[in-house]
Amino acid sequence: MKIAVIGTGYVGLVTGTCFADSGNNVTCIDIDEKKVEGLKKGVIPIYEPGLAELVERNAESGRLEFTTDTPAGVAPADIIYLAVGTPQGDDGAANLSAMWSVVKAIAPHLREDAIVVTKSTVPVGTNAKIFGMLRELTGRECDVASNPEFLKEGAAIEDFMKPDRVVVGVRRPEVADTLHQLYEPFLRTEKPFISMSPESAEMTKYVANALLATKISFINEMANLCERMGGDINDVRRGIGHDSRIGFAFLFPGVGYGGSCFPKDVRALTAMSADHGCQPTMLEAVDAVNERQKSVFTHKLKEHFSGNLKGKKIAVWGLAFKPRTDDIREAPALVLIDWLLEQGAVVQAHDPEALDNVKAELGDKITYCDRRMEALEGADALVIMTDWKDYHSPDFAEMYQLLKSPVVFDGRNLYEPERMKRRGYTYYSIGRPKV
Repeated sequence: MKIAVIGTGYVGLVTGTCFADSGNNVTCIDIDEKKVEGLKKGVIPIYEPGLAELVERNAESGRLEFTTDTPAGVAPADIIYLAVGTPQGDDGAANLSAMWSVVKAIAPHLREDAIVVTKSTVPVGTNAKIFGMLRELTGRECDVASNPEFLKEGAAIEDFMKPDRVVVGVRRPEVADTLHQLYEPFLRTEKPFISMSPESAEMTKYVANALLATKISFINEMANLCERMGGDINDVRRGIGHDSRIGFAFLFPGVGYGGSCFPKDVRALTAMSADHGCQPTMLEAVDAVNERQKSVFTHKLKEHFSGNLKGKKIAVWGLAFKPRTDDIREAPALVLIDWLLEQGAVVQAHDPEALDNVKAELGDKITYCDRRMEALEGADALVIMTDWKDYHSPDFAEMYQLLKSPVVFDGRNLYEPERMKRRGYTYYSIGRPKV
């Protein structure tokens, strides 16, 4: 099939590249000339394991192209995917201005039998609005489908190639048949292709992310309670996780979730609920708990240093909101760093992938370290904010020598408290006793 993908952000680039890898001819379109020129040269604007190699292979084969020419990319396409940004607006709702601009731009160039598909996360009812806009702009009824993405940053290629399920929202069964044909190469292990109304498909994306976010906020709240009552959240997690009704996924205590999806989508669903006369009590609580959890170490640091961090040198391991990505949007580490700087502390940080992104935001306010151990030199404490595998098995003896004080605040519970105590460390973690 001939496919056009509008938007070369995280979702659009992964979607277009994976469709090209399954044999389709894909044109990725973006208005950012610098980004497009970079992609033509193999410069990938995001870090996602395996993506650079996949882009290079499919570009060399001629199946994957990049352009700023919307008419040229859209006119021959059987399917046009809309993968533009839908950032959070001031009121918490999704800002769809980019989406409406794209719909107006593609309307004059659509083939009569083309299918327009929304891949961006959009509020319920957006599909219907696009359908109405295209009818007004073209004078005919165009097929508009919804196909929400369920990609995890850091594992997006694997998620696309081997999805748990594919969800599409359509008005005509013939459109579902075409999309099923497009996805067949990825469903060879009998994973389900689920067809429903566009409204249900749009809702499915928000509900999935909101439920996962709820699990994270719940276990974090329970972790904080465990600390105050002498329990160990890791033991509690094992005790509940073997219940088949509960499971273990997304029940890892930590310093809160971040990224481009969970915070934005929980708030967007909250706004939608309020707009339709529903009281989004649980959604509001999920967001509030998460924002509070991002500051969980500020209290512990303040207590440990007797309220005075001025001039203290703090090492931070992990800046991205999660491992295997360079995404720092809503990252808990940035909340901590902002607070440390306000307290007059000196910050020296390491992250395997996100240093450049943080430097673009914070400039020379902190010290950036290319090696993890470099960040420890002369530090009064180490704070671990992202569970990169690089941090799981360090040389603890070397760490002890490099740190001015052997103090570790572990926001991802990477180490065993009693072992850290035997090594001579003062060790703080999440939902477990201090040692």
